[in-house]
Amino acid sequence: MNIFKLSLKNIIASPLSATLSLILLTVGTGIISLLLHVNKLAREQMENNINGIDMVVGAKGSPLQLILSAVYHIDMPTGNISLAEAEKIRQHRLVASGIPLSYGDSHEGYRIVGTTHEYPEKYNAKLARGTLWKNPFEVTVGAVVASKLQLKPGDTFTGTHGLGEGGEYHQDHPYLVVGVFDHTHSVMDHLILTSLESVWDVHHDGDNELHHDHDDEASHSQHPDEHHESMSDREITAMLVTFRSPLGLVQLPRLVNERTSMQASVPTYELNRLFGLMGIGIDTLNVIAMSIIAISGLSMFVSLWNTLKNRKYEMALMRAYGASRWQVVWLVVQEALLLTGLGFLCGLLISRTGLWLLSSTVENSYHFKLPGWKFLPEEWVLLFISCAIGLIAALIPAIQAFHINISKTLADA
Repeated sequence: MNIFKLSLKNIIASPLSATLSLILLTVGTGIISLLLHVNKLAREQMENNINGIDMVVGAKGSPLQLILSAVYHIDMPTGNISLAEAEKIRQHRLVASGIPLSYGDSHEGYRIVGTTHEYPEKYNAKLARGTLWKNPFEVTVGAVVASKLQLKPGDTFTGTHGLGEGGEYHQDHPYLVVGVFDHTHSVMDHLILTSLESVWDVHHDGDNELHHDHDDEASHSQHPDEHHESMSDREITAMLVTFRSPLGLVQLPRLVNERTSMQASVPTYELNRLFGLMGIGIDTLNVIAMSIIAISGLSMFVSLWNTLKNRKYEMALMRAYGASRWQVVWLVVQEALLLTGLGFLCGLLISRTGLWLLSSTVENSYHFKLPGWKFLPEEWVLLFISCAIGLIAALIPAIQAFHINISKTLADA
């Protein structure tokens, strides 16, 4: 007697109730699996992008906005700060390194960031082709930028004002691609890196055009070496700071916030606060999904109970033809486990499909991928919970099947 085939045929014999239980299980497990992947991958990617950045110095404003704009490049900057003032922080005895960033322009939606060679070194970026930028208006582009825009060493392009598409083109300052980075699986892949002087030159010349009538003679009389603004007038958007010791975390953020016109923000603190806020929403969705799974268990119980009442005669015949009590019980339990297992697999398929659909949006907006085909340890727990709910749903019908009265059932038929 093949119990598995009998269980499968019993499920097919009641398609409406089986389909309802299956849909509820699929939706519940799919939502939880999707949330598990999004939460885990978002944490991993965000922590990877911090990569030894202990503090970010920028203009006064929202600390979280400063982190998102300077570290992850997914928000607008809070403003500009004086390079001279930021240099004082970089030269502090508790600071190991300070990487200046200057941005405000873009190309096809990808940010053009003026910085030093320390920035790609921070992310262990290796060159796939070409070299790092050396002169103003030379750029080295991230792997995703090069792939999406089909850029290679020797190509040229012009930047646009603003961090999104549709800004005014800086036609007088074309950029030359001199290198392409290999994939780093970080925000670096989505950036176009150049020198600080490139950013200063673009905006310095833009200011000169506005005031050309007032200082034309003075500008022509300047020596070429004096073309740039003095150090005291130069500005950057942010500085990424790494401390020499944990003592820096205690002293420097307060020193910057209280004694300078700048703002200091600590990435780890702001990220924990962000995930704390996100956690409330994720926990709420998990509760809703678990409720759906519980409802699917109730639906399964009703289905098995009704099926058992209609199949008492069949089970009595099975017993009469030699089936043991435990074989009849296993028949009922196996139906519940088959529905549960199939619902779990469909839920995983739904979650992976959702991750695939989200991947392109997340990559473009938040600069990280969602490679969700890996089976998470938490999903084993989800499988155990799903099976437990199926077993609980089958418990009472299984007990009824165990105690079925053969002679009475056959006589009443």
